Amino acid sequence: MPTANPLQANTIIRDSVIHQLEWDSEVEATDIGVTARGGVVTLTGFIDTYAGKLAAERAAKRVHGVRAVANDIQVRLRLERTDPEIAADIDAALRLRGLPETVQAVVHAGHVSITGSVEAYFVRALAAETVRHVRGVRDVINYITVQPVSSIRDLRRRIVQTLHRSADVDARGVSIVVEGSVVRLEGEVGSWAELEAIEAAVSHAPGITGVDNRLTVAPHAAPVPPIDAEVC
Repeated sequence: MPTANPLQANTIIRDSVIHQLEWDSEVEATDIGVTARGGVVTLTGFIDTYAGKLAAERAAKRVHGVRAVANDIQVRLRLERTDPEIAADIDAALRLRGLPETVQAVVHAGHVSITGSVEAYFVRALAAETVRHVRGVRDVINYITVQPVSSIRDLRRRIVQTLHRSADVDARGVSIVVEGSVVRLEGEVGSWAELEAIEAAVSHAPGITGVDNRLTVAPHAAPVPPIDAEVC
């Protein structure tokens, strides 16, 4: 099969991302623009929720050939909400998900900062994910710190075993370095979906306070043109 030249490859990736955005039920793609260059996709335009903005980014990352995404979409609310209303909903959402009282949120013009301390790294990520879905939120900055109750012996070996058990990842090209309570990931993977699946799996490791994800995406084949014909 002939290899696409750079201009053709950019067009294929751009069109594939557009199709993926239109396909994804979490994304209102009407006002979103897409450009692609060298595997780097830039998203621009407007959307009405912060969760939708992040969903658009996830959709773009699922496209074969995408190496990185610059998400410049702006959140433009259909109905403005006051900061006290947003803060009250955030607090209710955090408690509903079982987050500890140590996790607090500050809201300014729809921009949210979450602070506090938790005992597990994945709980830190859960707090941010919970806040993102609150109506009226425009952005989230996560200042939560992790203070694990104990350290775990043979942590690297346990992480390696976890990744090799996972059907979602091929960890053969991944290097895992444990420095104190921080796990550093290095190497290449074939897609953004695989990169994020690896980070998500590692985030559940007990006793860690952070994941330094230095993995890069290096698709192993040329981008695949969108299929317009009906397939049976």
